[in-house]
Amino acid sequence: MNLLQNSAKREKDLTVFERKRQKKSRKTCTIQKKVLYLHPTESTTASLLFGECSVPGWNFFICSYMKYNKQPLDIPALLAMLKARGLTIGDEQQAGRLLGLVSYFRLANYLRPMEADKETHQYKPNSSFENAVALYRFDAALREIVFRAISNIEIALRSKMIHHFSLKYGAFWFTNMSICNDEHLFLENLNAVDREVRRSKEDYIKEHFSKYKDSAFPPAWKAMELLSLGTLAKLFFNASDNKVKKKIAREFGLPNHLAFESWMNSIAALRNCCAHHARIWNRNYPVTPDLPKRLRNAWIKDTNTPFNKLYAQLCCMAYWYNAIDPQNTFTADIKELLLKYPIVDPAAMGFVKNWQDEPLWK
Repeated sequence: MNLLQNSAKREKDLTVFERKRQKKSRKTCTIQKKVLYLHPTESTTASLLFGECSVPGWNFFICSYMKYNKQPLDIPALLAMLKARGLTIGDEQQAGRLLGLVSYFRLANYLRPMEADKETHQYKPNSSFENAVALYRFDAALREIVFRAISNIEIALRSKMIHHFSLKYGAFWFTNMSICNDEHLFLENLNAVDREVRRSKEDYIKEHFSKYKDSAFPPAWKAMELLSLGTLAKLFFNASDNKVKKKIAREFGLPNHLAFESWMNSIAALRNCCAHHARIWNRNYPVTPDLPKRLRNAWIKDTNTPFNKLYAQLCCMAYWYNAIDPQNTFTADIKELLLKYPIVDPAAMGFVKNWQDEPLWK
Protein backbone atom coordinates (compact mmCIF):
# COMPACT_ATOMS: atom_id res chain seq x y z
CA MET A 1 0.00 0.00 0.00
CA ASN A 2 1.55 3.36 -1.06
CA LEU A 3 1.17 6.80 0.51
CA LEU A 4 -1.86 7.57 -1.67
CA GLN A 5 -3.57 4.39 -0.50
CA ASN A 6 -2.69 5.24 3.12
CA SER A 7 -4.38 8.60 2.68
CA ALA A 8 -7.44 6.89 1.21
CA LYS A 9 -7.58 4.52 4.18
CA ARG A 10 -7.45 7.44 6.62
CA GLU A 11 -10.26 9.11 4.68
CA LYS A 12 -12.31 5.91 4.94
CA ASP A 13 -11.70 5.70 8.69
CA LEU A 14 -12.65 9.34 9.17
CA THR A 15 -15.81 8.85 7.07
CA VAL A 16 -17.05 6.21 9.52
CA PHE A 17 -16.79 8.70 12.35
CA GLU A 18 -18.41 11.47 10.28
CA ARG A 19 -21.61 9.59 9.39
CA LYS A 20 -23.44 10.10 12.67
CA ARG A 21 -22.52 13.76 12.80
CA GLN A 22 -23.71 14.34 9.24
CA LYS A 23 -27.07 12.73 10.02
CA LYS A 24 -27.47 15.01 13.01
CA SER A 25 -26.63 18.12 10.97
CA ARG A 26 -28.96 17.51 8.01
CA LYS A 27 -31.80 19.54 9.53
CA THR A 28 -29.47 22.41 10.26
CA CYS A 29 -28.18 22.41 6.67
CA THR A 30 -31.74 22.53 5.32
CA ILE A 31 -32.61 25.48 7.53
CA GLN A 32 -29.44 27.34 6.59
CA LYS A 33 -30.41 27.21 2.90
CA LYS A 34 -33.40 29.43 3.74
CA VAL A 35 -31.22 32.16 5.23
CA LEU A 36 -30.57 35.05 2.84
CA TYR A 37 -28.06 37.83 3.40
CA LEU A 38 -28.66 41.12 1.58
CA HIS A 39 -25.77 43.59 1.34
CA PRO A 40 -26.10 47.28 0.39
CA THR A 41 -24.30 49.00 -2.45
CA GLU A 42 -21.06 50.91 -1.92
CA SER A 43 -22.99 54.17 -1.78
CA THR A 44 -24.31 53.25 1.68
CA THR A 45 -22.82 55.59 4.30
CA ALA A 46 -24.86 54.58 7.36
CA SER A 47 -23.18 53.26 10.48
CA LEU A 48 -23.00 49.51 11.06
CA LEU A 49 -26.58 48.37 11.49
CA PHE A 50 -28.20 44.97 11.58
CA GLY A 51 -31.90 44.61 10.89
CA GLU A 52 -34.06 41.52 10.58
CA CYS A 53 -37.42 41.07 8.89
CA SER A 54 -39.44 37.90 8.58
CA VAL A 55 -41.32 36.41 5.67
CA PRO A 56 -43.00 32.99 6.05
CA GLY A 57 -40.29 30.40 5.52
CA TRP A 58 -37.50 32.97 5.09
CA ASN A 59 -35.25 35.19 7.20
CA PHE A 60 -33.75 38.36 5.73
CA PHE A 61 -30.75 39.99 7.40
CA ILE A 62 -30.04 43.47 6.08
CA CYS A 63 -26.62 44.94 6.90
CA SER A 64 -25.43 48.49 6.36
CA TYR A 65 -21.77 49.39 6.70
CA MET A 66 -19.77 52.57 7.19
CA LYS A 67 -17.60 53.17 4.15
CA TYR A 68 -13.84 53.23 4.85
CA ASN A 69 -12.30 56.35 3.34
CA LYS A 70 -8.84 56.70 4.93
CA GLN A 71 -6.02 56.95 2.42
CA PRO A 72 -2.49 55.49 2.75
CA LEU A 73 0.31 57.89 3.70
CA ASP A 74 3.96 57.77 2.80
CA ILE A 75 6.60 57.89 5.54
CA PRO A 76 7.24 61.68 5.50
CA ALA A 77 3.47 62.26 5.74
CA LEU A 78 3.21 59.80 8.65
CA LEU A 79 5.97 61.62 10.54
CA ALA A 80 4.31 64.98 9.87
CA MET A 81 0.99 63.63 11.15
CA LEU A 82 2.61 62.34 14.36
CA LYS A 83 4.30 65.69 15.01
CA ALA A 84 1.03 67.52 14.39
CA ARG A 85 -0.53 65.38 17.10
CA GLY A 86 2.10 66.46 19.60
CA LEU A 87 4.63 63.63 19.36
CA THR A 88 8.31 64.54 19.68
CA ILE A 89 10.63 62.88 17.16
CA GLY A 90 14.29 63.20 18.07
CA ASP A 91 15.80 61.88 14.83
CA GLU A 92 13.42 62.00 11.88
CA GLN A 93 15.81 60.22 9.56
CA GLN A 94 16.17 57.29 11.95
CA ALA A 95 12.42 57.28 12.60
CA GLY A 96 11.80 57.11 8.87
CA ARG A 97 14.16 54.14 8.49
CA LEU A 98 12.35 52.31 11.27
CA LEU A 99 8.94 52.92 9.70
CA GLY A 100 10.34 51.43 6.51
CA LEU A 101 11.03 48.20 8.42
CA VAL A 102 8.20 48.19 10.97
CA SER A 103 4.79 49.22 9.66
CA TYR A 104 3.12 52.23 11.24
CA PHE A 105 0.05 50.12 12.07
CA ARG A 106 2.23 47.74 14.13
CA LEU A 107 4.12 50.56 15.86
CA ALA A 108 0.87 52.38 16.63
CA ASN A 109 0.18 49.78 19.33
CA TYR A 110 3.16 51.18 21.22
CA LEU A 111 2.22 54.80 20.59
CA ARG A 112 -1.32 54.34 21.93
CA PRO A 113 -0.41 54.32 25.68
CA MET A 114 0.92 57.90 25.21
CA GLU A 115 -2.31 59.24 23.74
CA ALA A 116 -4.19 61.82 25.78
CA ASP A 117 -7.26 61.61 23.55
CA LYS A 118 -8.16 58.26 21.99
CA GLU A 119 -10.48 59.88 19.45
CA THR A 120 -8.24 62.64 18.07
CA HIS A 121 -5.03 60.70 18.89
CA GLN A 122 -3.41 63.77 20.44
CA TYR A 123 -0.42 62.84 22.58
CA LYS A 124 0.35 63.63 26.21
CA PRO A 125 3.08 66.19 26.96
CA ASN A 126 6.66 64.85 26.64
CA SER A 127 5.56 61.87 24.52
CA SER A 128 8.26 60.79 22.11
CA PHE A 129 8.69 58.47 19.16
CA GLU A 130 11.76 57.04 20.90
CA ASN A 131 9.63 55.93 23.87
CA ALA A 132 7.35 53.99 21.52
CA VAL A 133 10.39 52.35 19.94
CA ALA A 134 11.67 51.39 23.40
CA LEU A 135 8.30 49.76 24.19
CA TYR A 136 8.41 47.94 20.86
CA ARG A 137 11.90 46.57 21.58
CA PHE A 138 10.91 45.60 25.11
CA ASP A 139 7.93 43.67 23.78
CA ALA A 140 10.08 41.90 21.17
CA ALA A 141 12.60 40.83 23.83
CA LEU A 142 9.75 39.73 26.13
CA ARG A 143 8.29 37.57 23.34
CA GLU A 144 11.63 35.82 22.93
CA ILE A 145 11.82 34.96 26.64
CA VAL A 146 8.20 33.81 26.74
CA PHE A 147 8.39 31.80 23.53
CA ARG A 148 11.54 30.00 24.67
CA ALA A 149 9.82 28.97 27.91
CA ILE A 150 6.65 27.86 26.13
CA SER A 151 8.71 25.71 23.76
CA ASN A 152 10.16 23.77 26.69
CA ILE A 153 6.75 23.48 28.35
CA GLU A 154 5.18 22.23 25.11
CA ILE A 155 7.83 19.54 24.62
CA ALA A 156 7.40 18.31 28.20
CA LEU A 157 3.59 18.25 27.92
CA ARG A 158 3.76 16.30 24.66
CA SER A 159 6.09 13.76 26.26
CA LYS A 160 3.83 13.24 29.30
CA MET A 161 0.73 12.79 27.16
CA ILE A 162 2.41 10.29 24.83
CA HIS A 163 3.79 8.32 27.75
CA HIS A 164 0.73 8.04 30.00
CA PHE A 165 -2.03 7.68 27.41
CA SER A 166 -0.05 5.24 25.27
CA LEU A 167 0.82 2.99 28.19
CA LYS A 168 -2.82 2.72 29.17
CA TYR A 169 -4.61 2.79 25.81
CA GLY A 170 -2.03 1.75 23.24
CA ALA A 171 -0.11 3.36 20.41
CA PHE A 172 -3.21 4.70 18.66
CA TRP A 173 -5.17 6.01 21.63
CA PHE A 174 -5.94 9.28 19.82
CA THR A 175 -8.12 7.31 17.33
CA ASN A 176 -10.22 5.74 20.10
CA MET A 177 -13.52 7.60 20.37
CA SER A 178 -14.57 5.55 23.42
CA ILE A 179 -12.08 7.38 25.65
CA CYS A 180 -13.32 10.84 24.62
CA ASN A 181 -15.95 13.08 26.13
CA ASP A 182 -17.27 14.73 22.99
CA GLU A 183 -17.74 13.09 19.60
CA HIS A 184 -17.59 16.32 17.62
CA LEU A 185 -14.32 17.41 19.28
CA PHE A 186 -12.92 13.89 18.77
CA LEU A 187 -13.58 14.20 15.02
CA GLU A 188 -12.09 17.67 14.95
CA ASN A 189 -8.94 16.46 16.71
CA LEU A 190 -8.60 13.38 14.52
CA ASN A 191 -8.97 15.52 11.43
CA ALA A 192 -6.25 17.81 12.79
CA VAL A 193 -3.91 14.84 13.26
CA ASP A 194 -4.75 13.56 9.78
CA ARG A 195 -4.12 16.98 8.26
CA GLU A 196 -0.70 17.28 9.89
CA VAL A 197 0.27 13.74 8.88
CA ARG A 198 -0.76 14.41 5.28
CA ARG A 199 1.32 17.55 4.91
CA SER A 200 4.33 16.40 6.92
CA LYS A 201 7.67 16.12 5.11
CA GLU A 202 9.39 14.51 8.09
CA ASP A 203 11.57 11.53 7.21
CA TYR A 204 10.21 9.45 10.08
CA ILE A 205 6.65 9.84 8.73
CA LYS A 206 7.68 8.76 5.23
CA GLU A 207 9.65 5.84 6.63
CA HIS A 208 6.71 4.75 8.77
CA PHE A 209 4.29 4.47 5.85
CA SER A 210 6.96 2.89 3.69
CA LYS A 211 7.47 0.16 6.28
CA TYR A 212 3.91 -0.22 7.63
CA LYS A 213 1.88 -0.03 4.43
CA ASP A 214 -1.50 -0.86 5.99
CA SER A 215 -1.22 1.78 8.72
CA ALA A 216 -3.82 4.56 8.68
CA PHE A 217 -1.95 6.68 11.23
CA PRO A 218 1.51 6.67 12.78
CA PRO A 219 1.60 5.76 16.50
CA ALA A 220 1.15 8.49 19.07
CA TRP A 221 4.87 9.02 19.68
CA LYS A 222 5.28 9.93 16.02
CA ALA A 223 1.97 11.66 15.29
CA MET A 224 2.00 13.85 18.43
CA GLU A 225 5.32 15.40 17.38
CA LEU A 226 3.50 17.06 14.48
CA LEU A 227 0.76 18.70 16.54
CA SER A 228 0.49 22.26 17.78
CA LEU A 229 0.16 23.10 21.45
CA GLY A 230 -3.46 24.09 20.80
CA THR A 231 -4.29 20.65 19.37
CA LEU A 232 -2.50 18.92 22.25
CA ALA A 233 -4.63 20.95 24.67
CA LYS A 234 -7.82 19.90 22.83
CA LEU A 235 -6.80 16.23 22.93
CA PHE A 236 -6.11 16.48 26.65
CA PHE A 237 -9.36 18.33 27.32
CA ASN A 238 -11.48 15.79 25.44
CA ALA A 239 -9.93 12.72 27.09
CA SER A 240 -12.44 11.16 29.48
CA ASP A 241 -9.92 9.42 31.76
CA ASN A 242 -9.56 11.96 34.54
CA LYS A 243 -7.22 9.70 36.48
CA VAL A 244 -4.60 9.83 33.73
CA LYS A 245 -5.14 13.57 33.32
CA LYS A 246 -4.77 14.15 37.05
CA LYS A 247 -1.58 12.09 37.09
CA ILE A 248 -0.06 14.27 34.36
CA ALA A 249 -1.15 17.46 36.13
CA ARG A 250 0.41 16.31 39.40
CA GLU A 251 3.72 15.59 37.68
CA PHE A 252 3.78 19.31 36.90
CA GLY A 253 2.88 20.25 40.47
CA LEU A 254 -0.83 20.96 40.01
CA PRO A 255 -3.49 19.25 42.14
CA ASN A 256 -5.98 18.42 39.37
CA HIS A 257 -6.56 18.51 35.63
CA LEU A 258 -9.09 21.35 35.64
CA ALA A 259 -6.64 24.13 36.52
CA PHE A 260 -4.07 22.44 34.31
CA GLU A 261 -6.40 22.58 31.30
CA SER A 262 -6.96 26.30 31.80
CA TRP A 263 -3.20 26.82 31.89
CA MET A 264 -2.73 24.85 28.67
CA ASN A 265 -5.41 26.81 26.83
CA SER A 266 -4.18 30.22 27.95
CA ILE A 267 -0.54 29.44 27.19
CA ALA A 268 -1.49 28.04 23.77
CA ALA A 269 -3.19 31.36 22.96
CA LEU A 270 -0.16 33.27 24.21
CA ARG A 271 2.10 31.08 22.08
CA ASN A 272 0.11 32.03 18.99
CA CYS A 273 0.62 35.71 19.77
CA CYS A 274 4.36 35.13 20.07
CA ALA A 275 4.51 33.08 16.86
CA HIS A 276 2.80 35.89 14.94
CA HIS A 277 5.00 38.59 16.54
CA ALA A 278 1.94 40.21 18.08
CA ARG A 279 2.05 42.62 21.00
CA ILE A 280 1.95 40.76 24.31
CA TRP A 281 3.02 43.15 27.08
CA ASN A 282 -0.24 45.03 27.78
CA ARG A 283 -2.76 42.91 25.88
CA ASN A 284 -6.11 41.84 27.32
CA TYR A 285 -6.24 38.07 26.82
CA PRO A 286 -9.64 36.44 26.18
CA VAL A 287 -8.37 33.00 27.27
CA THR A 288 -7.42 33.17 30.95
CA PRO A 289 -5.82 30.72 33.40
CA ASP A 290 -7.14 29.72 36.80
CA LEU A 291 -4.93 30.92 39.65
CA PRO A 292 -5.19 28.49 42.58
CA LYS A 293 -4.86 30.01 46.06
CA ARG A 294 -2.26 27.44 47.05
CA LEU A 295 0.05 25.05 45.24
CA ARG A 296 2.55 22.58 46.62
CA ASN A 297 5.63 24.29 45.15
CA ALA A 298 6.72 27.95 45.31
CA TRP A 299 3.74 30.01 44.17
CA ILE A 300 2.22 33.49 44.59
CA LYS A 301 0.41 34.64 47.72
CA ASP A 302 -1.49 37.47 46.06
CA THR A 303 -3.80 36.02 43.40
CA ASN A 304 -5.91 39.18 43.30
CA THR A 305 -4.71 40.17 39.85
CA PRO A 306 -6.57 40.49 36.53
CA PHE A 307 -6.64 37.00 35.03
CA ASN A 308 -6.70 38.49 31.52
CA LYS A 309 -3.34 40.23 31.87
CA LEU A 310 0.09 38.84 31.09
CA TYR A 311 1.27 38.62 34.71
CA ALA A 312 -1.19 35.81 35.46
CA GLN A 313 0.14 33.80 32.52
CA LEU A 314 3.76 34.52 33.42
CA CYS A 315 3.10 33.15 36.91
CA CYS A 316 1.62 29.95 35.49
CA MET A 317 4.51 29.57 33.06
CA ALA A 318 7.11 30.17 35.76
CA TYR A 319 5.52 27.56 38.05
CA TRP A 320 5.18 25.03 35.22
CA TYR A 321 8.72 25.65 33.98
CA ASN A 322 10.11 25.19 37.51
CA ALA A 323 8.53 21.73 37.62
CA ILE A 324 10.32 20.85 34.37
CA ASP A 325 13.66 22.54 35.00
CA PRO A 326 14.30 23.91 38.51
CA GLN A 327 17.47 25.61 37.23
CA ASN A 328 15.71 27.67 34.52
CA THR A 329 16.30 31.45 34.38
CA PHE A 330 12.81 32.49 33.29
CA THR A 331 11.91 34.72 36.27
CA ALA A 332 15.43 36.16 36.38
CA ASP A 333 15.23 36.99 32.68
CA ILE A 334 11.90 38.79 33.16
CA LYS A 335 13.25 40.84 36.06
CA GLU A 336 16.41 41.73 34.16
CA LEU A 337 14.38 42.85 31.15
CA LEU A 338 12.19 45.12 33.28
CA LEU A 339 15.30 46.71 34.78
CA LYS A 340 16.67 47.31 31.29
CA TYR A 341 13.48 49.15 30.24
CA PRO A 342 12.41 51.36 33.17
CA ILE A 343 9.94 53.08 30.85
CA VAL A 344 7.70 50.01 31.09
CA ASP A 345 5.00 50.07 33.78
CA PRO A 346 4.60 46.50 35.14
CA ALA A 347 1.08 47.40 36.30
CA ALA A 348 0.04 47.60 32.62
CA MET A 349 0.81 43.87 32.44
CA GLY A 350 -1.16 43.11 35.61
CA PHE A 351 1.82 42.87 37.96
CA VAL A 352 0.76 43.30 41.57
CA LYS A 353 2.56 45.51 44.09
CA ASN A 354 5.60 43.84 45.64
CA TRP A 355 5.48 41.07 43.04
CA GLN A 356 9.24 40.61 43.38
CA ASP A 357 8.72 39.47 46.97
CA GLU A 358 6.44 36.61 45.93
CA PRO A 359 7.97 33.13 46.54
CA LEU A 360 7.62 32.30 42.86
CA TRP A 361 9.61 35.37 41.77
CA LYS A 362 12.39 35.33 44.38
